[in-house]
Amino acid sequence: MNRIISATVERWPVAGAFIISRGAKTSVDVVVCTVGNGAHVGRGEGTPIYYEGETAEACAAAINAYQGPLDREALLGTMPRGAARNALDCALWDLEAKQAGVPVWQLAGVQPPTPLPTAFTISLNDPVQMEQDARAAAGRGFALLKCKLTGEGDRERIAAVRAGAPGARLIVDANESWHDLDIAAEAEALAALGVEMVEQPVFHGREDRLAGVKSPLPLCADESCHTRADLDRLGDFDAVNIKLDKAGGLTEALALARAARERGFRIMVGCMLGTSLGIAPAALVAQGADWIDLDGALLLAKDREGGLSLQNGLLQPGSLWGMGQ
Repeated sequence: MNRIISATVERWPVAGAFIISRGAKTSVDVVVCTVGNGAHVGRGEGTPIYYEGETAEACAAAINAYQGPLDREALLGTMPRGAARNALDCALWDLEAKQAGVPVWQLAGVQPPTPLPTAFTISLNDPVQMEQDARAAAGRGFALLKCKLTGEGDRERIAAVRAGAPGARLIVDANESWHDLDIAAEAEALAALGVEMVEQPVFHGREDRLAGVKSPLPLCADESCHTRADLDRLGDFDAVNIKLDKAGGLTEALALARAARERGFRIMVGCMLGTSLGIAPAALVAQGADWIDLDGALLLAKDREGGLSLQNGLLQPGSLWGMGQ
C-alpha cells in the first residue's frame, strides 16, 4: 500500500540574487515529499507560492497531515492546489513509474523529453547591470532571455538588454507592474526592440483591465492562471504560463495544457526557483510549448546530483526523477 514517508523542508542558495519587482531572493526553501510502498520510493519537490502566502513549513505540514487517498486524480479534489499538492502528486508519479518499470512520460502518454531551449532570467536591475547579465547569458548559449521589469524605466532596461544580446529572443515579465500604465504603448515600445511577449502586465483578479487593450505583443497570464478553472476569465490574454506549483502537480498541469490549447491559447511553461527534482516534471509539459522558462535550477548556486544539465543553451533531460528505474 502506498504511504507518505516524509515531507521535509530544504534550503538552497541562489547564485547571487534573484530580483523581481516584489523583491530579491538569495535562497529558496522547497518542500520534498517522499512516498513508498515497501518496494519502491518516489520523490517530488514543490516551491511555495510566496505571493499567495505559502511557506515550505506549512506545505510540509499539509503533506504530513494528509489522510486522503494516495491517488493522483483523487488529490485534485481532496487537496488544494499549490506546492504541497505538487510535491505529493509528482512523488506519486515517480513511484508509479518505478512500480511499472517505465518512465513517467510513457505513463502520461506524452512525448519523451528532448533538449529544451529554455529562457534564462535576467533579474531586475539597473540598465548597465542588465546589459552585462544579458551579454553573459548570451555568451553561455542562451538564445531566449526573460527580462524582469518593474513598470518604471522598462524601455531603458530592455534597450540595454538588447545591446548586450543583440541576437537573442526576448520576452518580458512585468509581474503585475503595468496595471496603471498604457499597456499597448509600453508593448509597442518594447516590440520595436524585438520583444515577442509580455507576461502578466496586470494585477491578478483584475483581468478586466485588459478589456479593449490592443497590444501589438501577445499577453501571457501567469499569476492570473493556475488551473483549468481559470481559463474562462482569461479571454483577453493570448497565452497562459503553466507552472506545476500553481497547478498543484503534473496531473493538473498536463490537463491545463490540453484545455488551454483546445481554447486557442498559446502555451508557456515556467517554474519557480527550485532544484531539478522540481523542474524535471515540468519538462514533460514543456514539450512543444511556445515559450519555455525552466531555468529555476540553473539560477541556484548548486543543484542535485543527476539533475538537468545545460549544453549549448539547451536543457538536457536528467536521470533524477521519473525514469521508472
